[in-house]
Amino acid sequence: MNFFQAQDQARGKTRLLTLLFIAAVVSLVVLTNVLVAVAIGVGIGPEALAAQPPQTWLLISGAVIGVIAVASLFKFLALRGGGRVVAESLGGQPIHQNTQNPQQRQLLNVVEEMAIAAGLPVPPVYLIPENSINAFAAGYGQDDAVIGINQGTLDLLNREELQGVVAHEFSHILNGDMRINIRLMALLSGILFIGIIGYGMLRGSMFSRSKDRGQAVALAFGLIVVGYGGTFFGNLIKAAVSRQREFLADASAVQFTRSSSGIANALKKIGGHASGSQIQAKAADESSHMFFGAIKSFSRMMATHPPLEQRIKALQPQWQGSFAELDTSSTPVGAMGFAGASGAAPSSPEDIVSQVGQGNIEAAHELLQTCDTTLAKAAHDPYEARGLIYAMLIDTDPKIAAPQLQKIHAHAEDGVPEHTENLLPLIRGSSQNQLLLLLEMAMPTLKELSYAQYKRFSANTAELIVFDQRVDIFEWVLHRVMTKDLYAHFERPHRSQGRIGSLRRLQPELQHLLSVLAHPSGAAATCYKAGAEHLHLAQPMSALEYFDYEQLNSALAQLRELKPHLKQQLLEACAAVALADGQMHPDQHALLHGIAATLDCPLPLIAQSE
Repeated sequence: MNFFQAQDQARGKTRLLTLLFIAAVVSLVVLTNVLVAVAIGVGIGPEALAAQPPQTWLLISGAVIGVIAVASLFKFLALRGGGRVVAESLGGQPIHQNTQNPQQRQLLNVVEEMAIAAGLPVPPVYLIPENSINAFAAGYGQDDAVIGINQGTLDLLNREELQGVVAHEFSHILNGDMRINIRLMALLSGILFIGIIGYGMLRGSMFSRSKDRGQAVALAFGLIVVGYGGTFFGNLIKAAVSRQREFLADASAVQFTRSSSGIANALKKIGGHASGSQIQAKAADESSHMFFGAIKSFSRMMATHPPLEQRIKALQPQWQGSFAELDTSSTPVGAMGFAGASGAAPSSPEDIVSQVGQGNIEAAHELLQTCDTTLAKAAHDPYEARGLIYAMLIDTDPKIAAPQLQKIHAHAEDGVPEHTENLLPLIRGSSQNQLLLLLEMAMPTLKELSYAQYKRFSANTAELIVFDQRVDIFEWVLHRVMTKDLYAHFERPHRSQGRIGSLRRLQPELQHLLSVLAHPSGAAATCYKAGAEHLHLAQPMSALEYFDYEQLNSALAQLRELKPHLKQQLLEACAAVALADGQMHPDQHALLHGIAATLDCPLPLIAQSE
């Protein structure tokens, strides 16, 4: 599916979720009022019930809405940390990027390969201590996403099947499903809270000797009944929102991996496994809609996932209905070969933008294979990864490089300066495209830092960037990618609304962005004109005396709020600028990567030429 269409569909699902939530709240308000009316009618008679002023029912309705709102808000605040909060609530433990466990190493390789293929930040991976076959993706967006994998998934699936499951979860990241899922958790928490109050009142009344105990018990039972209504509506909303997204994610996994056998065989193994995809963790119920497979049996109307048979048939219409016989000895750990990469440089703006959200596993594998092994290893170690990033920021001028290294020795953690100096020669021998790849590979490793280490690292990189009193394009891209990924993890996820529906409102920002992109070319005016015509922009190219990163950041902050289909037009215009003179300058390549990342439009590195 087209990435931008998927984003629009996700926005439509969000609107549907809002409408269903409102309908559920209204229904619970009505049920509560009916409950109280019955209690009054039984207790003091129909005449007294009829004499109740309208304010009574308004007060009850307001109380119900208030309880739901407060409970939902509390859950939102509890989930503000994003995907890692969900993973930790399920008992997940992060898998360290430098792990030597063969199963875990294979999983991290698959996740890294998938992220590079899709142009996404490489997400941290959490291992869930469950023996069933299941997985999930959680977070508010691409920057704070995490992947969770059950131990049973590693034990029972081979690499191809594991790749199919991971591809399914990446499609949820790309299609905007994760934000819907977290909102669903928070909103449903509010709906279900009335029933929790009822259970609490019932438990309390058991120990009461008050003469009003009977009324308290009756009210508690009534609230529990209303709570069951909330559970009913909650499951109905989950089912309405999630089932079709699972079919879409399965299809996207096939598109990613170029094969239906991996994910189809994983589903067959779920059907043949005694534990299936069940999850025992207490916190799993509220996140049941996030998982690869159904965590328990539901009625057809309430099911969060389509039946396994339907999912397999959609992937392999010729399937005869037999599930896989599990044999753990047939799940080798190791690299999977690829037939060859299709990493040809795109020839048109549409070719470039069409690759947004469309993974190419073979080309990603080849790109990773060409990466220097010492630098790749450094990207997976928390100490060496910091040295790797610092080395990227050391100036080639010895007069500037020497005091920069002195600053690292003075302010970095012990051991990191030595790694910086050791990696510096290899960094200087690497292409810009290889450095961008290493930057992406290092992001999940840097997310393993403590908060204090992150703050020190962030401050050091900022000082190195401005040390020579100027910021070049590669430094801007590095800082943009790093800040975007790490800030979402350590501080708070950024939540763009995407409400701007007209490019005319942002013509000064468009003019500046296209001018910056055109400037590295020897035919800047021609390049700018190609992009401006694409957007029907009448303003002439801006004269740029230097790279003004602050103005560019300001322009992109506004452009990030465009609706998805307008982001597609914008990226096509940017690509038209970069390709107009027949060859893409390395700075234009880097700028495209930084712009696409800022707009939350994952553009694979493999889509660009050097």
